[in-house]
Amino acid sequence: MNHPHLDLDLARRIELAEALAAVEGAETYTRLRPGSFAAVEEIAGGFAIYCGATSPITQAVGLGLDGPVSEEEFDRLEEFYRSRSEPVRVETCPLADPSLIEHFGKRSYRVTEFTNVMARPVEKGEKWPAPSPGVTIEKCGPELIELWTMTVSQGFAEQFAVTQELLDVMHMFALGSGSECYVARVDGKVAGGATLSVRSRVAGLFGASTLPAFRNRGVQTALLHTRLARAAASGCDVAVSLARPGSVSQRNIVRQDFRVLYTRVKFEKDL
Repeated sequence: MNHPHLDLDLARRIELAEALAAVEGAETYTRLRPGSFAAVEEIAGGFAIYCGATSPITQAVGLGLDGPVSEEEFDRLEEFYRSRSEPVRVETCPLADPSLIEHFGKRSYRVTEFTNVMARPVEKGEKWPAPSPGVTIEKCGPELIELWTMTVSQGFAEQFAVTQELLDVMHMFALGSGSECYVARVDGKVAGGATLSVRSRVAGLFGASTLPAFRNRGVQTALLHTRLARAAASGCDVAVSLARPGSVSQRNIVRQDFRVLYTRVKFEKDL
């Protein structure tokens, strides 16, 4: 298996694929709920996204991958979040132009999080083992989106409070044209869920969570295999997943031949 080699073009493709999934979710929210709080602004080759104060989608992604970031662009970034009384959070790829890092330093930003970006090639015809006994995976039609939203949110409850605002944002994210949602069951009971986002031949494996009562039953592995098979059928050439360094999620993902491609750093500042 030939794992992808990191260069600026691949990094840009991966970062913008994730950013566009969030952009589409925010735009869907705005379209279906006119006058809502969601907002997007294209800045410095990436996007600043706002989907509520408690949303993990509220951050800037993909900045600095098209070249130097000017003072004016960085001012616009800060004003985008200042006008919404929100801290600035920027997920930063290590291949971003050095000028972006200089802005963080000059304006006293702090590092608040590291995220490993893991990747593996997607190959047609690759075979996957059957799920663990009792585990089944179902692609969500419209009738299952509410169930998926609640299940995945509850699986993340240890990290994010399950507010109505978060549920609404996740629901809109699930309705994006490039997103597919999956529900896992164990012995017929809903146990977890996950998302596949397909853009620019990048398969983004995001939003996976398992309810506490069903952990260590093979749910995440089955969700991962199902989405990789679907990614191959969709013509993707690389699959990407995110996890905190050293986490259980990372260990599970690495077992499926993913390798750490680079580590993103989240820079943050209260304005």
